[in-house]
Amino acid sequence: MVYRDDFFIRHSISVSAVVLRAWITHRHRAGDLRVKWEENSLYAVAKNYTLLKTVPPFERPFKDHQVCLEWNTDYIWNLRANAIPRCPLENDLATLLGFPYASSGENTGIVKRFSRFRNRELEATRRQRVDYPMFTVSLWLYLLHYCKADLCGILYFVDSNEMYGTPSVFLTEEGHLHIQMHLVKGEDLAVKTKFILPLKEWFRLDLSFNGGQIVVTTSLGQDLKSNHNQTISFREDFHYNDTAGYFMIGGSRYVAGAEGFFGPLKYYRLRTLDPAQIFNPFLEKQLAEQIRLYFESCAEVRGTVSAFASAVRLGGGDERTCDLQNAYLDLTRRYGRPVMCQAIPWEKELKAKHPSLFQTLQEVDLLTVPRNADEFMLEIGGKMFETAVKRLAGAAGLGGISSVIPSLRGSSCCGFHKASYYLSVFYETGLGLPRDQLQGMLYSLVGGQGSERLSSMNLGYKHYQGIDSYPLDWELAYAYYSSIAMKTPRDQHTLQGDQAYVEMIRLKDDEILKVQTKEDGDVFMWLKHEATRGNAAAQQRLAQMLFWGQQGVAKNPEAAIEWYAKGALETEDPALIYDYAIVLFKGQGVKKNRRLALELMKKAAAKGLHQAVNGLGWYYHKFRKNYAKAAKYWLRAEELGNPDASYNLGVLYLDGIFPGNPGRNQTLAGEYFHKAAQGGHMEGTLWCSLYYITGNLETFPRDPEKAVVWAKHVAEKNGYLGHVIRKGLNAYLEGSWHEALMYYVLAAETGIEVSQTNLAHICEERPDLARTYLGVNCVWRYYNFSVFQIDAPSFAYLKMGDLYYYGHQNQSQDLEASVQMYAQAALDGNSQGFFNLALLIEEGATIPHHILEFLEIDPTTHSSNFSLLQELYERCWSHSHEESFSPCSLAWLYLNLRLLWGALLHSALIYFLGTFLLSVSIAWTVQYFQSAPAASSSQTPVQVTPDPAASPSSPASPPAADASDPGQPVGTSNPEPRG
Repeated sequence: MVYRDDFFIRHSISVSAVVLRAWITHRHRAGDLRVKWEENSLYAVAKNYTLLKTVPPFERPFKDHQVCLEWNTDYIWNLRANAIPRCPLENDLATLLGFPYASSGENTGIVKRFSRFRNRELEATRRQRVDYPMFTVSLWLYLLHYCKADLCGILYFVDSNEMYGTPSVFLTEEGHLHIQMHLVKGEDLAVKTKFILPLKEWFRLDLSFNGGQIVVTTSLGQDLKSNHNQTISFREDFHYNDTAGYFMIGGSRYVAGAEGFFGPLKYYRLRTLDPAQIFNPFLEKQLAEQIRLYFESCAEVRGTVSAFASAVRLGGGDERTCDLQNAYLDLTRRYGRPVMCQAIPWEKELKAKHPSLFQTLQEVDLLTVPRNADEFMLEIGGKMFETAVKRLAGAAGLGGISSVIPSLRGSSCCGFHKASYYLSVFYETGLGLPRDQLQGMLYSLVGGQGSERLSSMNLGYKHYQGIDSYPLDWELAYAYYSSIAMKTPRDQHTLQGDQAYVEMIRLKDDEILKVQTKEDGDVFMWLKHEATRGNAAAQQRLAQMLFWGQQGVAKNPEAAIEWYAKGALETEDPALIYDYAIVLFKGQGVKKNRRLALELMKKAAAKGLHQAVNGLGWYYHKFRKNYAKAAKYWLRAEELGNPDASYNLGVLYLDGIFPGNPGRNQTLAGEYFHKAAQGGHMEGTLWCSLYYITGNLETFPRDPEKAVVWAKHVAEKNGYLGHVIRKGLNAYLEGSWHEALMYYVLAAETGIEVSQTNLAHICEERPDLARTYLGVNCVWRYYNFSVFQIDAPSFAYLKMGDLYYYGHQNQSQDLEASVQMYAQAALDGNSQGFFNLALLIEEGATIPHHILEFLEIDPTTHSSNFSLLQELYERCWSHSHEESFSPCSLAWLYLNLRLLWGALLHSALIYFLGTFLLSVSIAWTVQYFQSAPAASSSQTPVQVTPDPAASPSSPASPPAADASDPGQPVGTSNPEPRG
């Protein structure tokens, strides 16, 4: 505390206050030096204290150590002696959330983690307050319902042991706040607020922690007029360390999230503030207002549907008022058309406001109205949606989108959130109506809150890329993607719903398009013929197509199971035997038969099928609870390369039931999950993404971007997305351009790359359609989106390179970006990328050194343009798949001919040959004129000597090309770089 830091004193103590205490005690009473001073001072005869003035660290003198340093050390020290280091500019205020988050009430949420302060003073303060927390949390909320379980997550801390820490704030069934703290002595303490939170209204929730005191405040309205305020005091000491774990906003695997919308969330890590001192404005005010207005307008629609259902259930004593008890209606139910209500006395203004809703209600069969109000609401929403989609598939096509908007809005209000997603895409892309980004955001958030899979993928993708006015936020993107990723494995094993296998089919690939079929198609009929004859491969393929709805065939699990059974019982193919055994175990479309399933599974395992070996382990784990035998089979299957077995072994370690290894071992579990994920296992991939987002496992350092990528990978296998993609593909194959465009726009906006490139391809094929119905630059937008995907195809880079090179519509030319796109295509092994880069050099463009290093081309070795061109053309030639002469080989040949010709022009031999040829020509000419008649002396020579300066016709270019112009085409390609 006396001297400054120097070469020997590395870290002098920095203090803000020093108290010097002195006291006098009797030796025989309390003079024992081994007693602590606090106890000793209690027996003091006299005592006093004084405050000492502290000297800031950089105002203290240097200590003379009486040591002679080496000259180099002394020189370096003198350079730094008078330099005062600056503390890192850091604040204790952290923004956990800046953009609204749609919480669906499921077990997913936003993960936030904090590191230690880089500023030493702030970090020292944080450590001092581990047992005396002083912090403030301010959060905007819009709640739709109170918790449907005991507790729903709002904001809570999970420590490194996966236990709740301080603070943990939950919502109860009655609408109270449940606030839980972790005590220093290791126990937990919780309290419930006296007041309840408001529903369907934006409010700000502020919680201030000051030691053992908590102040809870809710504020409503733009002026934040205080609505409720409660102070809670405790005598216990709280343990608070916000770097020893992570915060969760909403749901997690431990608790479901509160249903509604989360707004801006501010966290003051070291300060206790009053509500008036907190600065947490709602920056997205327009969006917040639109959310409020949406639910206000939907309340009217939902009220109308509820009133209709109540009237139907109660009846009115008259046939015309939907009385269901008379004999006439009983006969109508048996033999007539559906009973429909015509005479419920609605107000005319209400009918005029919601015509599509009342039209749907009039068409409802009264005898099929479910008792459950929510089911009936969803049923009405589904009918309105189906009506709108049928109208879009009609003659008017996309031209009728504006006419179906009311139906889609009514459907959305009824909770059928496929309509919400359609509305969000229509507004965001301007498909068939004026583009409205605000309305697009509104319906995307509404759909995400309603658990609509495509809406959640859309929100995740937009936040992952930071596009369309959505902020870049990987934690927020993970919250949406993980919600869909967790449902994807369950969806794949559900036989109901509009699902299809997600197939990566490109519209550019004619070979794949040729094998797409239907139940009456040639491919399907040929497979059926071969399967009937007993061809095991045909039986398996046919069963897979029918079970998953692949290759254009409609999903038909019952028919698939028949083929699985036929193949398993008639052939000795182990794959068919295994598939049928799984179907019998799970009872998917067939009655469960565990005995036969086990017999078939053992038979397939005996034939060496690793899936069947894993299946036996699953049987002993699930039905026999014999973990030792299950582990034995799984270890054997893992050796055979089965990813399911790797995942199952990880589950044993995670649950702490691996034979001979008592207790949970998350490290080993993580290793097995990672191995399963590398083999394509979806649940293993999900666990890895969770480890990457939380960072609670040492072997998985926190990496939010990687977590999003892994969750996105699983989410994009969802069957509901596959259904939309398949409908788009079928419409394209049938020549229904309007439907194809609509469905591919719906799929592309979820962020799946194959649909983005397919949509751009459609817009290239039918630019008139894109210009007429889309409010965005279709080709530019979706090729540009695709090149930012991890698995982007090389032709997409070439397309974007061309668009940057030529400029596209309102996009200006950008040669630097064009070079980057071509280089990426070249790095992916596309010969056209190398060729286009070479053409740019021929035209005088310069390739930056970092691009050359990116392509592993040494700029020092290839310093000249010729050397660089030669390298690029050689690589182009080596990556070309053409057996005969390719543009790359011809360009390389032409380049070397130009080099040879240039060398000849500058050699001494050319002068000797020129002189010799000139002498021979002159001699020959003189002789000719002497021998020819005088009358023919004026005729022209039969042959003319070629002009050495003229460019010969290169075999790699058209005869009319001028070789002196480097901008002319090389080979048979276009004169400019092409995709």
